[in-house]
Amino acid sequence: MKNLAILDDYIGASLNSADWDELKDDFDITVFNSHFSDPPMLIKRLKGFEVICAMRERTPFTAEVFEGLPNLELFVTSGMRNASIDIAAAEKQGVIVCGTDGSFQATPEHTWSLLLACARNIHQDSNALSDGKWQTQLGIELYGKTIGLLGLGRIGARVAEFARVFGMKIIAWSPNLTQARCDEVGVGLVSKDELFKNSDFVSIHLVLGDRSRNLVNKAEFDAMKPSAFLINTSRGPIVNEDALVEAIEKKKIRGAGIDVFEIEPLPVHHRLRQLSNLTLTPHTGYFTEEAFTTFYTQMIENISAWKSSKPIRVLSSS
Repeated sequence: MKNLAILDDYIGASLNSADWDELKDDFDITVFNSHFSDPPMLIKRLKGFEVICAMRERTPFTAEVFEGLPNLELFVTSGMRNASIDIAAAEKQGVIVCGTDGSFQATPEHTWSLLLACARNIHQDSNALSDGKWQTQLGIELYGKTIGLLGLGRIGARVAEFARVFGMKIIAWSPNLTQARCDEVGVGLVSKDELFKNSDFVSIHLVLGDRSRNLVNKAEFDAMKPSAFLINTSRGPIVNEDALVEAIEKKKIRGAGIDVFEIEPLPVHHRLRQLSNLTLTPHTGYFTEEAFTTFYTQMIENISAWKSSKPIRVLSSS
């Protein structure tokens, strides 16, 4: 009997999202509902486990952590990309790292919900009603407005489809974006400077890496319209949070819809929680019943295949 850990199941959804019974004869399953990421604590709690199932990038697994888990044999993450895992360190320790598919509808839909919430003051109006107020500020219409997409992969392209339905002008930029890709999706290719200068909404759909970290900083906020909004459902570190706070406080932009943060869970007393013209969600862009069913069902498939020495969805450092 091997020991299997399911990490960071904040709302207790893992065991109800898939059929874990097929593993019960071979694995003793432990679900961790609370978050812990301090390496010594992580090592202490997980030292006896041969299999670990991780949800997205909630818990970093560094070389130090992998070195401290001598019993670990298989590491399964939701999604096929996880920047918080040192895959090379895992390979060095002989740990197989594999992943799952995800939902390519959840995040684009959440992006659009944040964009609409910003445009029509949904968060602020809801709070105002709770406080006994009525009709405190005007919203804006999307028709004829410009949305600038930072990144035009599958998610960015899906957001472009939504924008087209609402009659918006769509422009895009990323470091490697080509005219051919823009023509394929039906959007205008612009420079980075033009995108921030001309967009009424800037929506981020980039992979986090050395080139994208702090990509949206003070200079970018300075270039944006005072009436513009920033939407980020990608990764927190792409936006410099100090610059974002300054942009909101000094009214360099009208507001923002933010789903991802530098530190997650977002600290209780973080400055972003105190700003009224932000719409914040707790990294729930992927947080749907359908996505979780896919994540956990394929985790089980990976574990069953690994147990039977069959092919699995391996992630490699190369």
